[in-house]
Amino acid sequence: MDIPISIPNFLTALRILMIPVMVLFYYLPFDGHLLASAVVLAVASLTDWLDGYLARRLKQTTPFGAFLDPVADKLIVAVALVLLAESHASALLTVPALVIVGREFVVSALREWMAEMGRKASVAVSNMGKVKTFVQMVALIFLLANEPTLDKPIVILGYVLLYAAAILTIWSMFIYLRIAWPLLSSAMKSG
Repeated sequence: MDIPISIPNFLTALRILMIPVMVLFYYLPFDGHLLASAVVLAVASLTDWLDGYLARRLKQTTPFGAFLDPVADKLIVAVALVLLAESHASALLTVPALVIVGREFVVSALREWMAEMGRKASVAVSNMGKVKTFVQMVALIFLLANEPTLDKPIVILGYVLLYAAAILTIWSMFIYLRIAWPLLSSAMKSG
């Protein structure tokens, strides 16, 4: 099986390879380790935008890239949320983290099911999802870059943005479920 090598697919694979680097920086005991971890996430976020832009611009969209891109996004976000939930050790951070990760499971399963039903396009990424991703990434970058205390305004802003991302996450999930509801209700009736 040949895996198509293109600039967008390379950037997506690079984003996955950045995950252990982000984790390593987060835990290594050197001055600026938290900021280094946040910079890795920021660069990964930029590659997410860039790989999509280049795939469309260079006409290098592939089924492999369409599969790998959301996997890379979900992996890096989930890992960042786990790092933060562990270091903050607080329900205040863990609750929105669980909402965000839980929504990803639901929407991913829904997209897969809709694709099997031949309705993949009806649950494509929406503008709401893009706004949610942006807010979520900014929150994660702010929180990763700082010690897990609530005595800095940037950390409080990170929490506020994380809660905003969680609310947008729920909202976008309901948009997807509403779109899929006719097919879901029909499937439930037929067994």
